[in-house]
Amino acid sequence: MPKSVVIVGAGPAGLMAADVLSVAGLQVTVYERMPTAARKFLMAGRGGLNLTHSEPLDVFVTRYREARDIILPMIEQFSPTDLRVWCESLGQETYVGSSGRVFPRSMKASPVLRSWLARLRGQGVIVHYGWTWAGWRGDDLAFLDSGGKSQNVAADAVLLALGGASWPRLGADGSWQKILTDKGVSVSALRPSNCGFVVPWSPMFREKFAGQPLKTISLTIQGDSFQGEAIITRQGIEGGVVYAASALLRAEIERNGKAHIKIDLRPDVSLEQLRQRMQRPKGKDSLSNHLRKAGGLSPVAIGLVQEILHQKKGVDPAQLVKALPLTLTSTTGLERAISSAGGVSFSEVNQGLMLVNLPGVFVAGEMLDWEAPTGGYLLQATFSTAVRAAKGILSFLDAGSRI
Repeated sequence: MPKSVVIVGAGPAGLMAADVLSVAGLQVTVYERMPTAARKFLMAGRGGLNLTHSEPLDVFVTRYREARDIILPMIEQFSPTDLRVWCESLGQETYVGSSGRVFPRSMKASPVLRSWLARLRGQGVIVHYGWTWAGWRGDDLAFLDSGGKSQNVAADAVLLALGGASWPRLGADGSWQKILTDKGVSVSALRPSNCGFVVPWSPMFREKFAGQPLKTISLTIQGDSFQGEAIITRQGIEGGVVYAASALLRAEIERNGKAHIKIDLRPDVSLEQLRQRMQRPKGKDSLSNHLRKAGGLSPVAIGLVQEILHQKKGVDPAQLVKALPLTLTSTTGLERAISSAGGVSFSEVNQGLMLVNLPGVFVAGEMLDWEAPTGGYLLQATFSTAVRAAKGILSFLDAGSRI
């Protein structure tokens, strides 16, 4: 009789591990709290499902910051190229976009997921929906089934793939943290990553410009600069360029209670060029019209300049366009973040991602303590850690071990 593996969580990490393990001939059962699989994966697909990135691996791994040396061998084991081959094995052709990001040709997550779940069914994987993991009862896993009844489940090995705590309404609520800490596992608190930040806008600016994009800007914090697009929100600011800097911004707020950034609203024009344009006679034009005509600014960018001018009288408008100061006072809520930082410390797992103090229990995906910006890096590491954990389970069981 084949050895059995229980996977808790039917997100991308859990399903990828199920794929690897079922191909190897193991009896795999997945337990998912939600009524359907991979809800956050499907939501990510609304923006085109950015699977991974095509940049060179030595550049790619720098996106994982402090975890880069730990993540590197996992991405070497299951690389961006491997991920594309896997996706195409599901009948979903991939392509590289102009930014270097990799997408399925369909630009949707649902065809990928449908093919994936069909393949898992064909490989004998069983998925139970509506089952909530409650920890352990003796050596068995404890669940509340879809009818609310307590159930004990035994397995030769277990993979925990419950995600972080962003967008909890889609399934990952971080409730596993207490279960593991009660077992003596070191868990770094889950915090927002790839998130928005709070800026105390004036009521007038908030009402007029919330929801408006700032296109092609540069954001600088402590000498590190990021280029991209941002969006003004009622709470503050979010968007790709903010997400790219979110780890630095969050760390600065944790240290000092606030983060000071500079935004270049016209990174394509030098300060001297801008000053020359701004020095042209403006005639009867208002400052807003002058900033629009001479500065080439959008209405929301003009609004930002005026927001700061109201606070700091006599400041050179051209200087503000090139280095507009903003103070961020906190992250926005974890429930709205794209991903989360924190999780199970890598010191708690071996190279196969098995918890050293809970033999036979493995961890993958966003439960582990790493973070990355958007751009394909999140899903790639999720898949790569899942493959590493699946290989770790195979080695564990091949050695004749079980829980």
